Amino acid sequence: MSEKVELTESAVELLERLEQRHGPLMFHQSGGCCDGSAPMCYPVGEFMTGDSDVLLATLPAGSATPVEFWMSASQYEYWKHTHLTVDVVPGRGSGFSVEAPEGVRFLIRSRLMSSDELQEHGLL
Repeated sequence: MSEKVELTESAVELLERLEQRHGPLMFHQSGGCCDGSAPMCYPVGEFMTGDSDVLLATLPAGSATPVEFWMSASQYEYWKHTHLTVDVVPGRGSGFSVEAPEGVRFLIRSRLMSSDELQEHGLL
């Protein structure tokens, strides 16, 4: 089955460095204000997920521990037909995400899934 989320090589490299400092990591994308449309990266256990969140993928991250990517269920309703790619760009993101002091931020690049992908994920 195709993944709904993937990491760029730059994102994998950053996650490997961040894990050395912070331990295993996870992503959550809420869709709210204050950078809520960007994926936030937290040490595992520092952000509690619940029934209002959807686990979209567990992503291989090079030598780092695989990284779970969560999204709020309400945001997922808007994004469920898209394939997401986590990338890294210059600039400072939110102070809540562990990459903020690095001078870079995680960013989502999206594209609509193909008909085959939509069918594969039960969305057609």
